[in-house]
Amino acid sequence: MPSRSPSAKQSSISAYGAAGVPGLLVAATVAAATVGGLGIALNSSALAAAGLIGATAFAGAFAIFLIVSERRRHSSAEHALHGQTRFLESLVESVAVISDSREPREILDRTCTEARLLFDATVARVIPAERSPVREPHEIEDGLHLPLRTGDAAIGTLELRRAEPFPPVDLVRATVLADFASRAVENARLIVEAREREAERARLTDRLITAEQDERRRLSIFLHDGPLQSMSGIALMHDAALAAIEEGRVEDAAKVIASSLERERDTIRTLRDLSFAIEPLVLRDQGFTAAVKALAEVVEGSNGITVSTNVGDGEDLAEKAQVALYQLIREAVNQAVRRNPKRISVSVGRNGDGFTTDIEDDGVGERRRGGIEELDERVRVLNGHVAVDTHDEGGTVVRVVLPAYAASAAR
Repeated sequence: MPSRSPSAKQSSISAYGAAGVPGLLVAATVAAATVGGLGIALNSSALAAAGLIGATAFAGAFAIFLIVSERRRHSSAEHALHGQTRFLESLVESVAVISDSREPREILDRTCTEARLLFDATVARVIPAERSPVREPHEIEDGLHLPLRTGDAAIGTLELRRAEPFPPVDLVRATVLADFASRAVENARLIVEAREREAERARLTDRLITAEQDERRRLSIFLHDGPLQSMSGIALMHDAALAAIEEGRVEDAAKVIASSLERERDTIRTLRDLSFAIEPLVLRDQGFTAAVKALAEVVEGSNGITVSTNVGDGEDLAEKAQVALYQLIREAVNQAVRRNPKRISVSVGRNGDGFTTDIEDDGVGERRRGGIEELDERVRVLNGHVAVDTHDEGGTVVRVVLPAYAASAAR
């Protein structure tokens, strides 16, 4: 396996190792200059010339030494800089390889592979967080331990080992790699969660469209078989009344008209109830509490059932959330009525930051599975959930829980 670790070895500079050479050259230069000065003082041209030539030679040698030493120092610094550059290039390549992964497990596996290449490690593995919790990078015997974390959550520990010790700079480099791997894992998890939420949203959208189509179909059938049939019958009764009037049978016409008026009032009442059920004006004009109380009054008047309400906290819901929750309550109450209860209670309260709605009845029959599924479909649109609890002594409680963000998102 080719290594991406740049060579950290530098050629030694013998001149700096021989720390006494510069001093000797300086001393020799001073001594030669002293001899030359002494020759001038003694009026000895040979001694003076020898001293000056020696001083010049030693000074030249010292200058050459400094030039060579400086060039070697520059060469060493350039070599070190080149090594750092190669490591950074290798690190960028490793980051690109890790970023190409889309699954958290694959990212961790590639991180171990790249760590082996970058640091010539004989061991590179991820230890589960529960086995070796680490909060700060630190050295261990023959290796390093580096935390892999996303926020306050621990992913695990990246362990690196090799025969030669890790210098401090490698600890910093390995920490950079571990931090990037942690962020890559977090990003991958967020992408997976986003895909799951998108799939769930698409599924809920399909279910919502299906539910709306079913609702329109039921409404069409109801209008056709109910009010439209009644209006057709009323029209025939009016024709009969007109015919009776033309024939002079006024009393018969009056009876037919009276009967048609009664039937017409029933049809108007049916249409008014339908309009109220679809979207009550009182919900829009007077608020959530008034709408639920109006629904309770209608159920009490039509079925002789005592309906109590305590839904004041529902006023804090967003407008669209109120409409959706009202439809849920209406459907749950209508299902409870089919079980012939004597009492129904409706309550809406806060549950931490969210909202909990309970529809309780004392009916003895079991709720139909289809009805529960219909409630579940409605509440999923608000990212909530519904649960049905049946008491041993009879009666059921339908509980609808809405999270705070869902209850306020529709504003």
